Amino acid sequence: MPHDRRFRFGIQLSQPLAGSTWQDTARRVEELGYSTLFVPDHFGDQLAPIAALSVAAEATTTLKVGALVFDNDYRHPVTLSTEMATLDLLSSGRVEFGLGAGWMLTDYEQSGMTYDSPAVRVDRFEEGLAVIRGLFGPEPVTFAGDHYTITGLNGLPKPSRPGGPPIIIGGGGKRVLSIAAREADIVGVNPNLRSGAIGTDTVADAMAAVVDEKIQWVQDAAGDRFDDLELNMLSFFSAITDDPTSLAEGVGSMFGASADEVLETPSVVVGTRDGIAELLEARRERWGFSYYVFQGDSAEAMAPVVAELTGH
Repeated sequence: MPHDRRFRFGIQLSQPLAGSTWQDTARRVEELGYSTLFVPDHFGDQLAPIAALSVAAEATTTLKVGALVFDNDYRHPVTLSTEMATLDLLSSGRVEFGLGAGWMLTDYEQSGMTYDSPAVRVDRFEEGLAVIRGLFGPEPVTFAGDHYTITGLNGLPKPSRPGGPPIIIGGGGKRVLSIAAREADIVGVNPNLRSGAIGTDTVADAMAAVVDEKIQWVQDAAGDRFDDLELNMLSFFSAITDDPTSLAEGVGSMFGASADEVLETPSVVVGTRDGIAELLEARRERWGFSYYVFQGDSAEAMAPVVAELTGH
C-alpha cells in the first residue's frame, strides 16, 4: 500500500474565483500551494477546458494543469493527443492528462451525441487511450480497432517528457478501475456513475466499505506496479469547522445517510484544521489516498490544510 507517498492537492474550477480573472485565479491557486488546477469537461456553465488550461499554464510558473477528465467521446484521440502534447510542450511538462469514457447523460442528450452502453463507451475509451499513448511515443502509430483506425501516423509535436504526461484515470466500476490500475500513473477512485447522473445510489457507492473493495480491485489489477500508483480522491464536499457532525447531518439528510457514514466517506473532508490533517493521514494509511482535489469554492478555506500537509 503506497501509504507513505507525500500529500499533494488540486483544485477543480469551472469558472474564475469570485471577483477574479482566470489568470489571477490560476496565480492564486499556485500561491496557495496547490499542485494542480483542473477544469471539468462538460457542456454546461463552464470554461472550455483546453483553452482555459492553456491560459492558466501561461499565467503561472509551477502549477500543473489538467482536465478531470476529458471525455473520450467528445474528441477524437488524434486531435486530443495533439492538443495535450502541445500544451505539455509549451508548459515545460506541466500537464496531467486525465481521460475517461464519459458518463453525464445530459451532455449527450443536449449535444445530440449517442449515449452508448457503458461497455461500448469503455471499449472506445480503452482504444482511445491506446492511440493517444502511441502518438505520445517516438514511433509512427498504426492501430486497427472497432472504433478507431490509425495508419502510420507520427504524433507531432512530441510532449515535453518522453512517453507523454502522467495519465489520470478515475473510475467507480471494476472494469475502469482495473484499466486505470494497469495503464494510469494516477488512479482516481470515484463513485460508479453508470446511471448517468448523481443521486442517492452515487452516494451509497462512495461509502467507506465500498471504497475498501474498490482499492482491492485496483491492487489486484495493478500487481507489482501498485506501489508506484498515486491514488487520487475528488472531494465533493470539504469544509473547516468546529462542528463537523452538524455539517455531516445536513449533507447526509439529502442522501439518506447518517452523519457518521458521511464523515467516514473519503470524498468528504470536514473538521477542524488539525482534525482534517489527522483524518487525511489516517485515510492515506487505510486506502493510500495522497492526492486530494477540492472543489474551487473551497480553495481559500482548505489552504491551511494544504500548507500543513505539504509544508508550503
